[in-house]
Formats: sequence, C-alpha cells, structure tokens
Amino acid sequence: MSKPSPSLLSQVTQSGAQIVDFHFVDILGQLHHKSIPASNLEAVLQYGEGIDGSSIAGFQAIHESDMLLFPDKHAAHFLDPFTAIPTYVVLCSVKTPDGDDYEKDSRTIAQRAERYLVKTGIAEKSFWGPEAEFFILNHLSFDQGAHFAHYLVDSEEGIWNSGKNGQPNLGHRPGFKKGYFPSPPIDSLHDIRSDMMLTLNRVGVQTEAHHHEVASGGQSEISIQYDSLLRMADKTVLYKYIVKNVARRHGRTATFMPKILFGDNGSGMHTHISLWQGGTPLFYEQGRYADLSEAAEYFIGGILRHTPALLAFVAPTTNSYKRLVPGFEAPINLVYSQRNRSAAIRIPMCSTPAAKRIEFRVPDPSCNPYLAFSAILLAGIDGIQNKIKPPAPIDKNTYELPATDRLHLATLPRSLERALELVDQDSTFLRKGGVFSKDFIQSYLALKWLEVHEVGCRPHPQEFALYSHI
Repeated sequence: MSKPSPSLLSQVTQSGAQIVDFHFVDILGQLHHKSIPASNLEAVLQYGEGIDGSSIAGFQAIHESDMLLFPDKHAAHFLDPFTAIPTYVVLCSVKTPDGDDYEKDSRTIAQRAERYLVKTGIAEKSFWGPEAEFFILNHLSFDQGAHFAHYLVDSEEGIWNSGKNGQPNLGHRPGFKKGYFPSPPIDSLHDIRSDMMLTLNRVGVQTEAHHHEVASGGQSEISIQYDSLLRMADKTVLYKYIVKNVARRHGRTATFMPKILFGDNGSGMHTHISLWQGGTPLFYEQGRYADLSEAAEYFIGGILRHTPALLAFVAPTTNSYKRLVPGFEAPINLVYSQRNRSAAIRIPMCSTPAAKRIEFRVPDPSCNPYLAFSAILLAGIDGIQNKIKPPAPIDKNTYELPATDRLHLATLPRSLERALELVDQDSTFLRKGGVFSKDFIQSYLALKWLEVHEVGCRPHPQEFALYSHI
C-alpha cells in the first residue's frame, strides 16, 4: 500500500476544506466522484477508498466488483469553486483491491503510454495542446419513445432567433459560420468565457486566451497551455468540469457534443503534439518541408496510417461522424499540409524551433483524453519505428480538388461502426508496450457497439421527410 502524502494532507488542512472529493473517470471518459470527511483523508491515502466497479460501465463483473481509488499526489488538486461547503478535489487512479494498477483505468493507460515512449528511446517526453470547442446554450432538451423523438437546442445568440417576437429583440447575432471573433454585442458570451478562463486559472489550469468560435448559437473555445500527456489529459477532464459548472452558474448549459447544429460547424478538439529529448525539440529541422524533421514526418505517417482505427478513440461517438463532413473545417481526407485547415494534420506556422509541432485535426471533445492521447502517441511511435512515410503533402483546399484528384486520396471512415470494425483489423500498435490490453480493447469496443446499436435501430426524423410518402 502507498504511504500517506504529508503535502496533500497539509494542502487540505490549509485550505479549510471540510470535504474531500475524489474524482475519477470511467472507460468512456465520464467523470465520477465520491466524497469523504476531510478527517478521513489520511487513512484513504494509505489504504485507498472503495468503490463498486460493477456499477461503472466497462469495469468489473458483479462477483469481482471491489475496486479502490488512490489519490495521485502529483496531480492538480484544488478547492472546488462550485460547492457551498468547502470541498477539496483530488484526482484519483483506480486500482485493484491489492493496490495494483488496474488495466482498465484510463489514467493508468496514459501513464503506461508515457513510460513506453521513454522505453523506446525515441523521446523523453511528449507535449500536448488540445483545443476543445463547446457550445454555451440557453436551452437543451431531448426525449424519445416508441413513436416519437425530439431534441431542441436554443441560444439567444442563435441566428434562428433573429425573427423572434413577443419580447424585445435586439438583434446582434452571428450568422451561420460567421461566429469567429465578432466583438460584443454580437459576441454576448464574453463575460461567461472570462469567468470560465479565470476559474480555470484558479484551479491550476493555465489558460492563454478565449474567443467565440465559428458557429452561431454560442460556440466557444478557451486555449490552455500545453503540458505532458498525462497532465494534459487531467487538465482536459478538469476543463470540461469547469466549463460546464461555470455555465450552470450563469443559468446556461454547456455541451461538448461534436455536432449539435445542422448546416453549421461542429465542435472539434484539434490536438497539437510535439516530442522532446531533454531540452531539444525533435520535430524541427530547418530546410525540410515546413521545417519538419524526419522523425516528425514518420510520426505523421504513423498517425495517418492508423487514423481509421484511431477514430474509435479520438472521434468515438455516432455523432462525431456528423461533424466529419466536407465544408465545415473538419477533415475528411488523410493528408497533411502546412497551414491548411482542410487537412487531417496541419503544420502550424511557428516562430521558433521549440514551437514546432503538428496539429491533428480529427479528434473531437467527446473522447476520453487519456485514451485518445495515448492511442495517437502509439500510432506516431509506430510510424517512427517503421519509418512510415506519409503521402506527399497537399497545400490546397482538399474540399475543392477536382474529382479526379480526390479519387487518389485516402479518406476517413464515415461511421463509428466502420471505425470499430477497423480496430479489430489494426490494433497491434495499440498493444505495444502493454499500453492497451486486449481485454481493455474488447471492453471498450463492447460499450461502443452498444451505442451504435442504440442509435442505429431508431427511426430518424429525416427518414420521415424522405420516406413517409412511400
């Protein structure tokens, strides 16, 4: 068993917290929590806090359900800004009753990925910078039954409210695909995003900027500073927690669902990645295409080669594939390019070698970041180990290429169902270094196949528009 952490104990004592709240995520990335009196923390640090693993999707069977939460003393901890009673949040890993690492714990998988990178000798550290977009809404409702289905999203910013009567209508709304960087009063969410950004700073997630995003109806983004794989996955989970709760504090709701509006941009999570050896950036080499090193080129080759299987982890919902369509700044072709936002991998313009990185534009914020980042890293490592060269870069808008040119481009799978099938055909790279176990992959796919079935067996409203006259 682990030894108590005096530093964490003193942090809780000095904070004046009466409650300690243990946060952990399930296989799909959903955040869970369990709370104890602060006076019980020392015992938990030594022996763990029990949970019922059979009640967490994808974890344990009922006859082997006992699991333990162990706080990670190195992770970011903070006084919860949303509770009336002072509550100290502690991020945990899930372990077996013997205190051993649990193979299905997402944080443990991320830790194994980081250790494997070092073991390969390729690099000492990877840095990650995800850009998770989201919507701030005034209303979100949904319901369905055997004979009906309904959803409604609404925002005072939505251009569809420009003709609304019955109360003062002040106009000033961004049109479809015209929400990028307008000033107030068109951008009516500035103060809410500022509150989100400052709250993130207070809990230890350093931010860089916030802004309105392209879509009408309140699409937003807050940029956070890059960090190592595990720490950035931790911060991404915390980012979503803060965004959702600050929105609620303002009487709004926030969603990271990839595609909530027909005919407007969806929410992606463009992910910036670099590798470092000591203090040296490994993706920079002056004079090559976009000043990318050979290692960076192979890393890109590995990602593009394995993207069809990666999609099950980086775009893991049936809704994800409604975002991955032409014309909405979401990639559909497996190509890379400098500064080209229609490519699956973009090479951002950088002013220094240290800033040289790649931007993988396929992921969306519905993913479990621990799994998504780990899977992307493993694909890139495989590219370097096997010297996988990517197709030649394309510095044109891939949406507007002639049909004859598009025929030669590899494209993304168009459904979660197809992505899951491809994991069965291409999972060897995931199991390297024991990062993803075969049992974990099977458990994860089983949950995802259930989602495919739940959506696929229900009539869709558009089907009535197309077929009810038949």
